Amino acid sequence: MKLDIYQVDAFTNELFKGNPAMVVPLPFWISDDVMQNIAAENNLSETAFYVRNSEVAEIRWFTPTVEVDLCGHATLAAAFVVFKRGEVADNQVVFNSRSGALKVDKTLDGLELDFPATVPVAAEVPDWIKNVGGNPVEAYSCEDDFLLIYDSEEAIRNLTPDFTALKRVPVRGIICSSTSNRYDFVSRFFAPAAGIDEDPVTGSAHTKLAPYWAKVLKKEKLLAKQISKRGGELKCNLQGNRVKISGDATLFLKGEIYL
Repeated sequence: MKLDIYQVDAFTNELFKGNPAMVVPLPFWISDDVMQNIAAENNLSETAFYVRNSEVAEIRWFTPTVEVDLCGHATLAAAFVVFKRGEVADNQVVFNSRSGALKVDKTLDGLELDFPATVPVAAEVPDWIKNVGGNPVEAYSCEDDFLLIYDSEEAIRNLTPDFTALKRVPVRGIICSSTSNRYDFVSRFFAPAAGIDEDPVTGSAHTKLAPYWAKVLKKEKLLAKQISKRGGELKCNLQGNRVKISGDATLFLKGEIYL
């Protein structure tokens, strides 16, 4: 069996920036074990698999170690591949997923994700914060993630987490964020328990960051920067219980998998 595979740099218009994701279009669903093995072999933060059915596609995402319920940058990458392959007649693709229907539109601002928003719930600063570093001023639970708010962008940049210790923390990811002089807010995202020490650009984290910062800054349209080593920019627009997240994508490679 031979499958096409694409590597796409998401949330950037430059190669070697943003967040790389693998995308594997499938004619039908293959076994979970094989998909997990492909994701481990790719060894990127996410590999997206999708199956097209008429005008709607089903999508699933795998890290090198586990399947996840939602991934922003790999959805953006998958939509980029759908458009590149000419699989839809207009400027919208709809993916059915564990997190519901996810729409991606081709717009003048790039590709726009339409994701469900998650409102963070205030929580006490956990004991394991010492393994993240710095001195967060606020802490929030965000379903499967945990959000820590710091008092400066410099504090976020200077974080040096103990990833070995954080692998034992029972959350998908740890979001660290602050305001910024150039952007509305910046962030970093750590997910060692999911096999990813630091994710370069995390679309799904912004479904939690956008509601938080929209309330704090009293604005619905936000410009964000994830300040990982690769970095990436995201335009967020909070619309009720949905977040629209826009960004560019760039193709790095196309190949074939032999199974």
